[in-house]
Amino acid sequence: MTASASEVERRELNDRFAELCRIESPSGRERACAERVREELGRIGVAAQEDGAGAEVGSDCGNLLARLPAAGSSSDRTVLLCAHIDTVPLTAPLDPVLVDGGWENAGPGILGADNKAAVAVILGVARRAAEQGCPVNLELLFTIGEETALAGARAFDVDQLACSFGYVFDHASPIGEVIVASPTQYRIDASFRGVAAHAGISPELGRSAIVAAARAVSAMSLGRLDEETTANVGEISGGTAMNVVPERCDLVAEARSLDAERVERVVTEMVDHLHDAANLPDCECDLDVGVQKMFTGYRVSPGAAPVNVAESALRECGYEPTRVASGGASDANVFQAHGLSIINLANGTERPHQATERVSVEALEAMLDVALTLVERAGGD
Repeated sequence: MTASASEVERRELNDRFAELCRIESPSGRERACAERVREELGRIGVAAQEDGAGAEVGSDCGNLLARLPAAGSSSDRTVLLCAHIDTVPLTAPLDPVLVDGGWENAGPGILGADNKAAVAVILGVARRAAEQGCPVNLELLFTIGEETALAGARAFDVDQLACSFGYVFDHASPIGEVIVASPTQYRIDASFRGVAAHAGISPELGRSAIVAAARAVSAMSLGRLDEETTANVGEISGGTAMNVVPERCDLVAEARSLDAERVERVVTEMVDHLHDAANLPDCECDLDVGVQKMFTGYRVSPGAAPVNVAESALRECGYEPTRVASGGASDANVFQAHGLSIINLANGTERPHQATERVSVEALEAMLDVALTLVERAGGD
């Protein structure tokens, strides 16, 4: 199994990527993309098994897991390659086009390179392994619901995996970055309930839930709190009409940090501010608060096998590895929480979740070279 991709493989990769991007697959509606992945694997004689995660997370399909044995059963080492098939919600039709050497959406909406660039690359690795053999056993996992707090990975039964270590290709940054740390995140849901009243005739009879929520938010420390910690209020809604003192206001907030103890303190402070605001004399609202741990952070030892293999493969492909502590999460967080040595790698895509999302042809093809080399290096001692 040679490392770099051939011209035919590069052409097929770009065609496959564009085809995958044309398939609408926002979280919850991944079925069409999953079937296309299953079809591609079937063409090379690889069966993909679907789990029951869809029903659990509210999707029309589950996660897909496929396996390819090492050539001649020569290795007992198994490596996992993982990508997610869902995207964030669409704001425009999907029409991938080439512009100045890169893939973009022709309309004002996401391209879907997050994470279909990685899906296309993994399918390319699978085809090469099936046709030429592979020095290690491969497990290929295509998850659903990653964009909704890693829901598909969290519902996946990791006991099915036999991998020694593995990789998720889901960090939108220049190829060469190796994600060695990722944060713990908490979600806070709060609902203020006051008393409605006519805003012009008897406002003093009302208790404004919006005022209470505003007092709480204004008291919070938000944004970047330190080098490792952030907090945000991302959603707020309430009220029924301009002339009604609002009886209800709901908000959703989050906090995340590479320091697990620090984020717990931040969450406690945010919840305290919610309660304090609800109890203010000019607010006096009832309050329901729910706190949920969405994912657990991790730090990887610099000498860990997946880090060593990744850095060796990157150097062989002409990239100088950079170890990065990220403020974002990926399916790797879920696997790490289960004790699996799986890390996230940069995939060369740009501006994820934005209408200007893009991936250059050079980066897409380089990602395939890196993935092929990873598998080759993983078969060494």
